[in-house]
Amino acid sequence: MAPTLSLLIGLAACSPGGFSESGDRLFAPTADPRGQAVDGLLVGHRLMDANEHELALEAYIRAAGRQGLTGEVLSGIGSANLALGRLNQAERQLRRAVKTDAANPEVWNNLGVVLIERGKTSEASEIFRRAYALDNGESDAIRDNLRLALEKLDKSRYASGEADDFRLVRRGTGEYLIRNAR
Repeated sequence: MAPTLSLLIGLAACSPGGFSESGDRLFAPTADPRGQAVDGLLVGHRLMDANEHELALEAYIRAAGRQGLTGEVLSGIGSANLALGRLNQAERQLRRAVKTDAANPEVWNNLGVVLIERGKTSEASEIFRRAYALDNGESDAIRDNLRLALEKLDKSRYASGEADDFRLVRRGTGEYLIRNAR
C-alpha cells in the first residue's frame, strides 16, 4: 500500500504545476479580511428578485444585525416571510415596519396582502386605502388590490357563503398583487 501511495504522490508532483497553483486552472479568490462587506439590504433585495426568499431572509437578518431593525429592514423581513408563506411572522414585521417613518406604499400594500390572506378583509381594505392614498393612486397593483379587497368585502356581506379563490402574485421588487384564480 505504501509504495502505491508514494507512486501517486510522485505522479501528482510531476503533473503540470506540481503541488502549486497553475495559471490554467480556476481557483477560488483569496478573501480580503479588511474588505468591505456588501450591504445586507441590497443582497436581500437581489435575492428576493431571484426568488431565493429563504436566503433573502437571512440577508435581511444580517442587515438587522448591522443596521438595527429599521423600517426598511423590517419591511424586507416581512416581505420575505410573506413570500415564504409565513403569514403570522410577516404580519408582525410589516405592522412594525408601517409604524416607522420609512413606511412607503409598498409596505402598506404588503401588509394588506397578508391581512387578506389571513381572512381579515375589512382591515385589509382599509390598509389598501391608506397605501393607495400614500401612492397618490399611481400604482396599478395597489389599486387592483384595493378593488379586489372591496369586492371580497362586499361579497362577504351579501354572499351566501360562496368562497372566492384568490392567489398571490409577485410583481416587481417586494410588491404583491392579489388575483382572482378564475
